[in-house]
Amino acid sequence: MMKEKVMKGVFMAAAALSILAVALICVFLLANGVPAIEEIGVADFLLGDTWKPSNNIYGIFPMIVGSVYVTAGAIIVGVPLGILCAVFLAWFCPKKLYKVIKPAVELLAGIPSIVYGFFGLVVLVPIMQNLFGGSGKGVLTASILLGIMILPTIIGVAESNIRAVPMSYYEGSLGLGATHERSVFFAVLPAAKQGILAGVILGIGRAIGETMAVVMIAGNQPVVPNSIFGGVRTMTANIVMEMGYAADLHREALLGTAVVLFIFILIINLCFSVLKRRAD
Repeated sequence: MMKEKVMKGVFMAAAALSILAVALICVFLLANGVPAIEEIGVADFLLGDTWKPSNNIYGIFPMIVGSVYVTAGAIIVGVPLGILCAVFLAWFCPKKLYKVIKPAVELLAGIPSIVYGFFGLVVLVPIMQNLFGGSGKGVLTASILLGIMILPTIIGVAESNIRAVPMSYYEGSLGLGATHERSVFFAVLPAAKQGILAGVILGIGRAIGETMAVVMIAGNQPVVPNSIFGGVRTMTANIVMEMGYAADLHREALLGTAVVLFIFILIINLCFSVLKRRAD
C-alpha cells in the first residue's frame, strides 16, 4: 500500500513537472514575442513579404508560406508511403524479411537531422540538378527529404495500431467472402484510422519543426516561391540562422516567429482532437 502511494506521488510529480515545463515555455515565448509583434504590427508581421532586419522590416509571410509548402510536400510524400509500409509490415511481410525491415525503420528514427541534411545535400540535390536544372535546392527537394524523415514516426505508430485491431474484424470480413487484401484494407485499416491519424499528426509535427536538414537543402531564400523548384526559408530555419547574432527588435521578432510556429503546432493538435471526437 505504501509503495502504491509513493509511486502515485512520483507519477503525479512527473506529470506536474511536464505541465510546468510546457507552461514556462509558453510564458517565455509570449512574454518576449508578443510585444515585438505588437510593435511591428500584426498585419505587417504576418502578411509582410519582406524580411530585412537591417532596415527594421520584419515580414514573415514568405517563411509561413515556405513552412506550409514544405510540410504539405512532406505529407504528400511521407504519409502514403508510411501507411502502406505499416500495412505491409503488419499483414503482408514474411517473418524473415520483417526481422530485417523493422530494425531498419527503427534505425531511421535514430539518425540525426544533420545526417539527413548531408544525405539531401550529397544525393538529392545533385539528382534535382540533373533532372530539372537550377541549384537543386528548393521546395521539392526539402519535401522529399522531410517525407523520408517522417516515415519512421508514421510507420511505427500506424503499425502498432493496425496490429491492435481485433482479429475478429479480419476473420469476419473473410467469412463474408472478402479476399485477404480487401479484408485488410476495408475492414482492418478503417478500424485503426484513429491511431494512424495520430501517427500522421506526429509526423506533421516533426516536419513543420525540422530545422537543420531544411536549412541545408531548401535554398534559404526569404521570398514566396513561384514554383516547387524555388528556394524557400521556413520559420524554423529563419530562427536558427539569425538568432546567433540578433539583438533588440530583431531578436524579439525571431521570438515572435517562434510564437507563430507554436500557434501552428497548437492548431494542428486542435484539428486532430476535433477529428478524433468526430470519429468517436
